[in-house]
Amino acid sequence: MERNLMQLNIQRAQEEIDRKKELVSKGSMRQEYHFMPQAGWMNDPNGLICFRGKYHFFYQCNPYGAFWDCMYWGHAVSEDLIHWEYLPLALAPSESYDDYPKGGCFSGSAIVCEDKLFLMYTGTANNGNGVEQTQCIAYSTDGIHFEKYGGNPVLRAPKGIKADCFRDPKVWKHGDTYYMVCGASRDNKGLALLYRSKDMFHWSFFNVLAESRGEWGFMWECPDFFQAGDQYVLTFSPMGAGDHTSVYMVGDFDYETGKFDYYISKEIDWGLDYYAPQSFETMDGRRIMVAWANEWEWMPLWKDWGPSYREGWSGFFNLPREVRKKPDGLLQFVPVKELENLRVNPIKKEKFVLEEQETEIKAGDGICYEIKFNLDLQETTADQVEIKLRCGDGKNTVCLFDLKKGEMSVDRNFGDGWSKGISRSILNLKEKNELDVHVFVDRSSVEIFADQYSNNHSNNVFASDEQNQIFMSAYGGKAVISGLETYGLKLS
Repeated sequence: MERNLMQLNIQRAQEEIDRKKELVSKGSMRQEYHFMPQAGWMNDPNGLICFRGKYHFFYQCNPYGAFWDCMYWGHAVSEDLIHWEYLPLALAPSESYDDYPKGGCFSGSAIVCEDKLFLMYTGTANNGNGVEQTQCIAYSTDGIHFEKYGGNPVLRAPKGIKADCFRDPKVWKHGDTYYMVCGASRDNKGLALLYRSKDMFHWSFFNVLAESRGEWGFMWECPDFFQAGDQYVLTFSPMGAGDHTSVYMVGDFDYETGKFDYYISKEIDWGLDYYAPQSFETMDGRRIMVAWANEWEWMPLWKDWGPSYREGWSGFFNLPREVRKKPDGLLQFVPVKELENLRVNPIKKEKFVLEEQETEIKAGDGICYEIKFNLDLQETTADQVEIKLRCGDGKNTVCLFDLKKGEMSVDRNFGDGWSKGISRSILNLKEKNELDVHVFVDRSSVEIFADQYSNNHSNNVFASDEQNQIFMSAYGGKAVISGLETYGLKLS
């Protein structure tokens, strides 16, 4: 009976999506090559995994409107991380522990156990004692149709942890033991709790994996933990930490004590629209990270949820990125190589000089494209180098490399007549001969990677198709550009 209720709720929600998806697909803000919902709202990536030869994306979604509300889990599969087939919704609110108008099936992860695909997710409900978040299990034999475990919830918030701040389990296996890290808040400080289990159903608290001492916000959302070479990496999105929206830490981990000792802490992305990243391992052994291309700090401040909301959809994922560790321990986040298969109409230029007068750059149709170039720091005398993207109709988005002040910024205040904000980061040029820059632009987004993919900015810009020009300039001297490559990007 209980399982049938979830299936009924999935059927109803799927009918709502099917009724809207054709009209929504015609929206002027729809992305060309980023993953997005067919209709309605989408936020955090969940349960990213390889299962029986295919990549699976699960994601939080609201099938009934293009705004955040009661959460379901959407589901899609791919063979190349670029082209996606939508499957029926995987999870729907249906039980006393996850059926609540402002709750539902919150974020989680996936793991293969005895040839079954297991989902571990946060059930959010309110049964008269305030919002309570618990950890729950669902599983599938075919990877499409899921059944909730009859013994849910398998974990409740421990003593000292706020019941409404205990969420987003990420599960993995080491040896013969399953481990899970969960985001939490204690004494108004964020932390990651570590649990372990022998069978995926019975869990015991192990240790506080890592915690804020006041410097990393009041709640850690969507933690992830994985090995990179001889070290380990913890990622999370700290709430209440200002410009810090997606953090990674590199350090040592002891499976005997369950404690993580980090000595590097950096940003995955400084942009205004990169949140709740989750990683998984591909079939060829790469560590791939995917995030939600939005962020909570600014979204509720507006009168509506944005231009795409008015088209009946909201939210998409940033480009999948391969995580690589450099010899100095810092991480790189490199757009996956599969994106190269989308390239059309290449243009290449070995070397040219920028001055204050704008130089126009051609890349595809000026709407969906890729640009790569190197800034020669030895021959450049300019104080600033600027690239203007999605220009037209009096609007543009400006990326500025301030070589004199050591800062990179992306200004979208004049990008579309709606979006606001400037993302900023330190530009470390010490003892470097060149600065590498890699840009991906889609119909509603700008993602800029610099300095060996360690200084990244992802920002949504809902530009019109008339905004299809690109310009570059240098101020306070000349700038020498080498190895320019541009491409149009098309799914078909």
